[in-house]
Formats: sequence, structure tokens, C-alpha cells
Amino acid sequence: MTNYMKLELAALSVNEGFARSAVAAFALSLNPSLSDLSDIKTAVSEAVTNSIVHAYERKNRTDADKILIECTAEKNSEDGAGLLHIKITDFGCGIEDVDKAVLPFFTTLSGDERSGMGFTIMQTFMNEFSVQSEKGKGTTVVLIKKIGADRAEIKERLDA
Repeated sequence: MTNYMKLELAALSVNEGFARSAVAAFALSLNPSLSDLSDIKTAVSEAVTNSIVHAYERKNRTDADKILIECTAEKNSEDGAGLLHIKITDFGCGIEDVDKAVLPFFTTLSGDERSGMGFTIMQTFMNEFSVQSEKGKGTTVVLIKKIGADRAEIKERLDA
């Protein structure tokens, strides 16, 4: 079974909490643990905050500045495990050097007290992570979380 969600919102900091809660609520169909939900919310929060702070803050803000979040939830009918795919896209300034940007403590905002762009956090909390960006056109972050795989493995061992 595959489920799909698409959410577009204004690139405003007030929407960060809504975005992470919406994705977490969508993930509920996969029966995640509280730890899984916390991981998802943290990673989405980092990605959305990056879009708001780094993609749009450097240019003249407009009402057209937006963030697109697309999610799919795939549940394995045999073992109940699932995969949550999250794609977060902004249409801002883009990242000049993605390899450099994913390093801990890298920031595009010189002079600001920031601890980096959060890519390390996203990598830590998700099973798979990637960033694609084009200067002047925007950035897409793809996050994948395996949900229930450990519970499925335990059930399989118990049933054996």
C-alpha cells in the first residue's frame, strides 16, 4: 500500500512547526514508534528552517516564496514495516557547493551565530539523505525513514 501527501506553504518561520507536525501526522499510517516520530519531526524541522533562513533570507522576500513538501508512505503488507519518503523543495537562491554545505557548522550566513545548516542532524535521524541544488533555482532535500523494520525483524524471530 502506498499513500501520498503534497503540502505547499509560505516560507515563513511560523510554518515550520506546522510542516513538521503535518509530516509526522502523515507518517502515523506506518505505525511509527515515538522515537521514529521524533526523528522525523527533527529532520523536517531542520530542512524547512534551512529553506526559510538560507534560501530566502538573502533575497528580497516576497509572498511567492514557498516550500513544497511531498511525502509517500509505503507499507509492506507482509511484515508491516514501512518506508517514509520526504522531499522538501525550496525555490530560493540554491547552494553553490553542496559538498561543503553538508559539513558540520557550515553556514551561508557569515557573521550570524549559527551551528550549521542541520544537514548532519538530518543524516543522523534518517536512514537515507540527499541534497540536490542549483544556484539561483533552489534546493531539494530527500529524506527516507524506515519505520517498523526493527519490530518486523523481532516478530519474524519470534514466529520462527
